[in-house]
Amino acid sequence: MPVEIHPAALVETGAELGEGVRIGPFCHVGPHAVLGKGTELRSHAVVTGHTRIGENCLLHPHAVIGGPPQVIGFQETPESRLEVGKNCTFREFATIHTGVPKSGGLTRIGNDCFIMVGAHIAHDNHIGDSVVMANNVALAGHITVGDNVWFGGQAAVHQFTRIGRNAFIGGGAILVEDVIPFGSVIGNHAKLSGLNMVGLKRRGFDKSQLQEVRSAYKAVFTGEGLFRDRLAAAAVTFRDKPLAMEMIDFIRAGGDRPICKPG
Repeated sequence: MPVEIHPAALVETGAELGEGVRIGPFCHVGPHAVLGKGTELRSHAVVTGHTRIGENCLLHPHAVIGGPPQVIGFQETPESRLEVGKNCTFREFATIHTGVPKSGGLTRIGNDCFIMVGAHIAHDNHIGDSVVMANNVALAGHITVGDNVWFGGQAAVHQFTRIGRNAFIGGGAILVEDVIPFGSVIGNHAKLSGLNMVGLKRRGFDKSQLQEVRSAYKAVFTGEGLFRDRLAAAAVTFRDKPLAMEMIDFIRAGGDRPICKPG
């Protein structure tokens, strides 16, 4: 399929356009942008910076992908990069920034992500596959988000936060602590409200898997004694249970970082 570029669009020399790319009126594609096969930019969308976008992505009007980090004094450089996977959708006014070289320089978005109106992904975020961000979600820098995480509208996440896969972040949550895999958090500041059971069932987790996750959650977050002692005991009890250990290992990998707990 041929590339289609509207006469009112600006595609700078050096940009690489895959087969079947479509660029609508008043779009701007910078000289270091790479657009994968079948990707479409609708009117006024912008791809700038050292940005690589995968196949079959869709940018709605006024989405700006690959802008420089919001870091005072930052100077644009080829080491500041953004990589986006395939089949991602960015709705109106969504913004994603490239990385800061001293922190690795790379912002990465996985495959099949759906980023809604006005959502923002800051520099050096690493976002997994099939992540959904509702309107006006704001992620600060250096955040890691696992696969299949859903964010409700207006949620905001503090820098360096880790969010495990299949977690749910409730609308309006102000998140300043890490979120376990399979967890569900709400509030300001956000606290665990339990497990993301609706999401897990929708993704095909069977009854035995759900029971495993529930049991590990109860062992770690409820009961008598110190949290660290319950965590250590759970690591022994569930050592042969992969989903339980995913939760436990996630907590242990955070070291001294605070973890969201039930309110």
